[in-house]
Formats: sequence, structure tokens, C-alpha cells
Amino acid sequence: MPMGIEAYDIVGFVGAAVFVGAYFANQQRWLASDDWRFPFANLIGAVLILVSLVFEWNFPSVVIEVFWALISLYGIAKSLGERRSA
Repeated sequence: MPMGIEAYDIVGFVGAAVFVGAYFANQQRWLASDDWRFPFANLIGAVLILVSLVFEWNFPSVVIEVFWALISLYGIAKSLGERRSA
């Protein structure tokens, strides 16, 4: 890869783009925060960033991404649970 950009960097950038895209879609009211797809996008973004952090370790970033992923899993479960009871 040119200019020192590794494949894991690209994976991390894609994860960041997923975060930003989900947030932008939420702000545009295209994607509600209580829709299961919003926390799912956040989970995917967190996992992709965690993959990149395996190669370029940064403990504080790992901690925040793990919490982000756990909260996203909670959001998915909550959203799908509310959907079933409706």
C-alpha cells in the first residue's frame, strides 16, 4: 500500500465512515436511533475499528470501542425486543 497505509488502516477508516454515516443519517432523520439498524451500524463500526486496533494498539481506544460495541448490542436487543412486543 502506498504512503504507509496498511490494510488494517483502511478497515479502521471504513469503521469510522460507518459511524459517521449512521450519525449523519440519524441527524437527517433518515435513520431513527430506536431503529435496530442504527445500533447495528454502530456495532459494525466499532468492530471494524477494533480490528484495526489489533495492529496499532491503543488501549484507551480499545476500551471505548468495546463499550461502544456492548452498548450497540444492548440497543439492538432492546430495539428487536420492542419490535416483537408491538
